[in-house]
Amino acid sequence: MRKYTNLGKFLRDQKQSAVPLTFADVEHIVGHSLPRSARYPAWWSNNPSNNVMTKIWLDAGFKTEQVDTQKKKVVFRKVDPINREHQSGPSTETGYYPLYGSMTGLIQVVPGVDLTEPADPNWGKVYV
Repeated sequence: MRKYTNLGKFLRDQKQSAVPLTFADVEHIVGHSLPRSARYPAWWSNNPSNNVMTKIWLDAGFKTEQVDTQKKKVVFRKVDPINREHQSGPSTETGYYPLYGSMTGLIQVVPGVDLTEPADPNWGKVYV
């Protein structure tokens, strides 16, 4: 991870919410060339288990978007700190991963609702 720590420091120092960079800019910031796999959009995904550099930008409070591997450009966008735990792993309070994916932020569970309880308490009586 030390290899990319300069990127994390650079992003933390940014005041604007969107930081557009070329791949050459990123290489200049980190001090060396990006790996060959950076030619593929998947390398720039915000999955924390993707690669070491992903963890750096997520931990700095950013996510990537508008990745253009043809033009070699990427935008790092500051993440809302309230919804950030899904970016870097399980909640530190519970140890569980919150709901995430395409439905992130769209699902709310009312306090007191037990999601493991059957929606129809009589469903099992069919087999008795």
